[in-house]
Amino acid sequence: MLIVSDIEDVFIPMPENLLVSLNESKELIQDLLRTLPQMFINSLETQSALGPALQAAFKLMSPTGGRISVFQTQLPSVGAGALKPREEPNQKASAKDIHLTPSTDFYKKLALDCSGQQVAVDLFLLSGQYSDLASLGCISRYSAGSVYYYQSYHHQQNPPLVEKLQKELKRYLTRKIGFEAVMRIRCTKGLSIHTFHGNFFVRSTDLLSLPNVNPDAGYAVQMSVEESLTDMQVVCFQSALLYTSSKGERRIRVHTLCLPVVNQLSDVYTGADVQAITGLLANMAVDRSVSASLSDARDALVNAVIDSLSAYRSSVLTVQQPGLMAPFSLRLFPLYVLALLKQKAFQTGTNTRLDDRIFTMCQVKNQPLVYLMLMMHPSLYRIDNLTDQGALSINDRTIPQPPILQLSVEKISRDGAYLMDAGSVMYLWIGKNCGQNFISRVLGVPNYASIPHNMAHLPELDTTESSRVLAFISWLREQRPFFPTLYIIREESPWKPIFLQNMIEDRTESALSYYEFLLHIQQQVNK
Repeated sequence: MLIVSDIEDVFIPMPENLLVSLNESKELIQDLLRTLPQMFINSLETQSALGPALQAAFKLMSPTGGRISVFQTQLPSVGAGALKPREEPNQKASAKDIHLTPSTDFYKKLALDCSGQQVAVDLFLLSGQYSDLASLGCISRYSAGSVYYYQSYHHQQNPPLVEKLQKELKRYLTRKIGFEAVMRIRCTKGLSIHTFHGNFFVRSTDLLSLPNVNPDAGYAVQMSVEESLTDMQVVCFQSALLYTSSKGERRIRVHTLCLPVVNQLSDVYTGADVQAITGLLANMAVDRSVSASLSDARDALVNAVIDSLSAYRSSVLTVQQPGLMAPFSLRLFPLYVLALLKQKAFQTGTNTRLDDRIFTMCQVKNQPLVYLMLMMHPSLYRIDNLTDQGALSINDRTIPQPPILQLSVEKISRDGAYLMDAGSVMYLWIGKNCGQNFISRVLGVPNYASIPHNMAHLPELDTTESSRVLAFISWLREQRPFFPTLYIIREESPWKPIFLQNMIEDRTESALSYYEFLLHIQQQVNK
């Protein structure tokens, strides 16, 4: 083993041959992975020198470029990039003075150095304590890497997170990946693209540097109309991604979008994509939270709804009617913005840990829209009465398709079982009077009282009910690149408050109900 004890001035002891070819040295690498858990089992060292370790990895990777995977369990405490705890327990989420900005520029500067040498850094944070993700996340954000966060990870005490890490690490290691990529987005003359959202470094005004590009990342851009478009029938947008495949082939992938130019404001509203609007607003709100404050970001989200519906009322509607009028395309806009306000990224109150808030902001900035919408506005299904009526048939499997319910406690009955799919996590809520049939044939226990408090896994039972529920859950899981953990919740479970927090349409201690929010919007629009 080669040990470099000098963490102030990091150097590589054998710069030429520390990196090896996987094909040529597969057995050596497998031996290392087998012995690694035992190597430091007797170590009494509790400090973390993440900064120097990253500096060494950067020096090692610079000649070739590639990818660095970081597994971190605590706050870096010694050497370059050492951090101090900033989370005060009683100020977890006061609207003022929460530490959303990095405490040091060390990780951003190192990420930019990595980007210049075509190296991406992916961060796996497995921690039960505050780890200052606002600072550590910069290493991935500016090098086009990804951030994975496993709060309260423990290899024995928390089996659901162990399974999640195993599945997501397998996906991470086996998914297709592009190297040394750059992306440029162009648009028709008269339009301009001015702000980009995602994990990358903007090398020139419109060239995104992506040392690694993967299929699980999402990007958003803002554009503005600079000149009159009255003479045009259509405008075009084009994204071009130039990258090297894992086989060493240089490729270019081009997407072109052509949209009609209309002269009526009503046609603009008719063509509005409410999910794309909400996703872009969420990205803008993250930036506003960091550059200004959380309350500014929340106000801007509400004002976006008020402004768009006020303009619709004053400029599109020919007959003024009482009530809150919205175009069909934006009928869910208030609901989605309310859902954003109740997200960990933007909610107020004192029950949000700082790293949880920052990680949710990372997800907003880096997740494809389809997963962002599910995280923001979960899907709720009743699953104690699944049938094959209307089911999908995929590869000889029958997948039930229960209807999606509104996110309100009013829609929940104590004699049912409900699955809430919130993207990266699922909750199976069992009502106190749930049918004995479901409890024994799906959960595999004799009665409600026998359901374990920490149950996080459904047994595979030889019953039709079990097959249907398992088929439905595995179908939902298969559709995304991360692995949603499943928690089974009884009425007195510690997970119940989180389940209820996702009931977007209900009132909470710090947020309005959907009905109250609509009344507030109506008052502002009708002023």
